[in-house]
Amino acid sequence: MAAINKIGSKLKRKGNYLLRDISHSLGLYTDFYSHARGCRIVIYHGVCMRDHTKFNPIFLTLKTLRQHFKLYKKHFNVVSLDDYYEQKFSNEKFNICLTFDDGFANNYKYVLPLLNEFKIPATFFITAVRALGHDILWNDFLGIAGKYGPDEIVYKNEPYFKGTYNKYVSKDDGIKLTDKLHSNGFEEKAEMMRILYPLIPFKQNKPDEDYWLQMTDEQIGLLGASPFANIGAHGRYHNDLAKISTNDAAAELVFSKQYLENLIQKPVSSFAFPYGSYTPEVIESAKEAGYRQLLATDFIFAEDHNDPAMRERFTVNPFISANNQMYATITRKYEK
Repeated sequence: MAAINKIGSKLKRKGNYLLRDISHSLGLYTDFYSHARGCRIVIYHGVCMRDHTKFNPIFLTLKTLRQHFKLYKKHFNVVSLDDYYEQKFSNEKFNICLTFDDGFANNYKYVLPLLNEFKIPATFFITAVRALGHDILWNDFLGIAGKYGPDEIVYKNEPYFKGTYNKYVSKDDGIKLTDKLHSNGFEEKAEMMRILYPLIPFKQNKPDEDYWLQMTDEQIGLLGASPFANIGAHGRYHNDLAKISTNDAAAELVFSKQYLENLIQKPVSSFAFPYGSYTPEVIESAKEAGYRQLLATDFIFAEDHNDPAMRERFTVNPFISANNQMYATITRKYEK
């Protein structure tokens, strides 16, 4: 019965999406947009030309992103992060604020030209891994390892096999390697990359760079010079700040801010928590470091709602059409 209900729910969801696309093409959603009011911050990540699910489920194709931008320009009032915090909103349109996480070079390559073309602002949350000699985030490395790596590996004398979605799972305790490393500092994650890289020489495949390559210092500087781009911090190593020591989290917050400010020669006052994860102590450390805009995904603690520095964001779904994404963004819910 559960399987039947699941199939029925999936068919209903697809039907709703199809009906909404047809209605959009017939111009039946004009009134919906014209009467929509409110505000939302949305999260994007990587952008690629094609095959957006090749390594992970958070990328969007450039074609789809362009469709998003066309709809934003037509139906929404796109505001900067500063204007969002200051509530400089339109009373005649739904207000939207665009953010891009993780500092991918594809953001500089594909998104910046779109911002210039459509004359709309966005904020980019970037890590400081480039300052430490790395050009890939550890979690992206594991995503590539799952695609191109061997069916079985041994890491620190522990055997792993490829499980669901090509994630490496321990044969000893059934825990994913990603989950084990998630709770550790970057030193162990860097060691994992050093050990496994000889098995997965992915950098030899130039076309795959769009899926993992981080922005260079020069690109970050050029992005920060754009009148349509704002630079925010996203940690030093893309660690889960709630799962490392308070001192290490505080050090990451300070380092990433200083690193980015040196590159763009502007104050960096916004921070997006990697994985949307944080603690009250992390929030306090962020404020002490000088951040006045703190971006979560969903609030974790009741007091977050009353904190003027905290804001929630809505993650873009790469598996639905642009029309359906606009509808979900306004209503803040996806089809179940």
